[in-house]
Amino acid sequence: MTTEQAITQFRETYHSIRSEIGRVIVGQDVIVEGVLNAVFAGGHVLLEGVPGLGKTLLVRTLADVLELSFSRVQFTPDLMPADILGTNLVMEMPDGRREFQFQKGPVFANLVLADEINRATPKTQSAMLEAMQERQVTAGGEIRPLPLPFFVLATQNPIDQEGTYPLPEAQLDRFFFKLVVGYPTAAELLEVLNRTTEGTQVSPAKMLDGAGLGELQRLVRQVPIASHVKDYAVRLVLATHPKTATALSVTNQYLKFGSSPRGAQVLILGAKVRALTQGRFSVSFDDIAAVAMPALRHRLIVNFEAEAEGITTDLVLEQVLREVPRDSAVAV
Repeated sequence: MTTEQAITQFRETYHSIRSEIGRVIVGQDVIVEGVLNAVFAGGHVLLEGVPGLGKTLLVRTLADVLELSFSRVQFTPDLMPADILGTNLVMEMPDGRREFQFQKGPVFANLVLADEINRATPKTQSAMLEAMQERQVTAGGEIRPLPLPFFVLATQNPIDQEGTYPLPEAQLDRFFFKLVVGYPTAAELLEVLNRTTEGTQVSPAKMLDGAGLGELQRLVRQVPIASHVKDYAVRLVLATHPKTATALSVTNQYLKFGSSPRGAQVLILGAKVRALTQGRFSVSFDDIAAVAMPALRHRLIVNFEAEAEGITTDLVLEQVLREVPRDSAVAV
């Protein structure tokens, strides 16, 4: 298969999946495209929004369209790590003997929905760290690989904070994108009512399996990126580091910590996926800028002054994107 054919196949597959999801999910174009971008890049997604905006429905629909095994975990304060990873149980054999057998938990699926992940205790939240990063879990004294492909799509409610445990920075950094789910428009809300209150049900078609997804993910890694475009991604990340030579004034004023190196990796991979979806086999400055917000917003930590003035990481990033020049060399 030639490069042009591979790009065409990727773009057609992407838009077919996007179209099938659109048969179920009304609007939320930015959110759907962000989730698909992360999936094709092989990353996890954190969906933040108030209840009832279709976050869970989106994840279920994605699992159907991609023909992946799916499991859902409702995180609660009494959830234990073994409830997610699995545990050894005493099983009685046909001959009457009893022996320990490992019973897999819901994390052993291609697509795991971690619903309201911030309602679980830190001990349980940390059980997801190894799974998200290493694609394996340690349970029952053994290291057990997870099925591939493996994605975690987690949701959290930003408003109801009673009885919640904010995710630690180490776990937030393992999410490829953080997507903020907003309210639908009047036209979108009307369409939601038409679809959900008139007895019609839509079953999306299966467009891709795990093996096909793996091939497209490998194509993403092969997309070339020019050195000056890669430098732009580096300079964006360095500009978020306060009290350094590369820091901007807005960074020094409002940030306590900047993005980790993983943020730069996400910028590059997310930009490669975006380029392919538009039929290009090279990454542009616009591709980097387009994925900067979901890639970096959860990797910045604001200081007390920002909290007091209501300055969010999104506002800081908007200023960073305005001030960092696109075509300039990185000082090595």
